[in-house]
Amino acid sequence: MENTTTVKKILIIEDEVILLDLLTKKLSREGYEVKTAQNGKEGMLMMAKEVPDLVLTDIVMPEKNGFAVIAEMKQS
Repeated sequence: MENTTTVKKILIIEDEVILLDLLTKKLSREGYEVKTAQNGKEGMLMMAKEVPDLVLTDIVMPEKNGFAVIAEMKQS
């Protein structure tokens, strides 16, 4: 039987660069394809281009907070 496992994509939306880098490195080492955005607006644009399997979002961010991101995700 052929191994058909696909790499799962995770989008991390986080405005704190240190935390964003830490999460990106850890999840990449675990075998995930990680995409990043530094605010909610950028995160929503990224979701339109790259359909992630999982989104990890901060709540308090500039331009669009995490609650607004989640609400917009539910509508689409």
